[in-house]
Amino acid sequence: MRTAPSVIVFDVNETLSDMSPLADRFAETGAPASLAKLWFATLLRDGFALTAAGDNSAFAEIGAEALRGLLAGQDLSMETDAAVDHIMQGMAGLEVHADVPDGVSVLKAAGYRLATLTNGSTDVAENLFNAAGIRDSFDRLLSVDDAPAWKPARGAYDYAAAACGTDPEHMLLVAVHPWDIHGAARAGLNTAWINRSGAPYPAYFTEPDYTVASLRDLAGALKGHGTH
Repeated sequence: MRTAPSVIVFDVNETLSDMSPLADRFAETGAPASLAKLWFATLLRDGFALTAAGDNSAFAEIGAEALRGLLAGQDLSMETDAAVDHIMQGMAGLEVHADVPDGVSVLKAAGYRLATLTNGSTDVAENLFNAAGIRDSFDRLLSVDDAPAWKPARGAYDYAAAACGTDPEHMLLVAVHPWDIHGAARAGLNTAWINRSGAPYPAYFTEPDYTVASLRDLAGALKGHGTH
């Protein structure tokens, strides 16, 4: 463990938002519900590929195009464009995981400054947090739309540090994605992995500084590791 963090920056998609209802959106279009996980993985893969090539494309734009590819050949109950719109609109109506409001409240009360850093849109985070009643707990809602590149490129984390007016070593990145943990660690941030599923952490990524099963557990895990 390095310097105790004063700023906690959260990934949003899957880390704070429960994306499982998107499976129902797929089913409502006539497509298999199981395509939801494949779609998100495809979206991330193509976003990472564009980042590696030096581009920075919009999350929603990639998501819609990836959907068209996955839905091609499916026996849909509506036109493809309508199906794409129906599924993409579902992203705006997601809710936070059950452990998020309490976890955020305790961290805010402990004196940490809270922010987000998402590969998606800040509008999605804004809607998500307003619906959950936690928007006021966050100082900044940041997106890679305004950064040089998507996470896990170093430029994304450097952008967040600059936007929060701090150094990377004073920040803690919280995510459910090991690839995000790895990128943040390489950029000099402290890291916390939320492992709600009990899955093993991939050995090829840098290990997180903290591992918790719930966001409710993070404040306790941070306690005793120095003042902030």
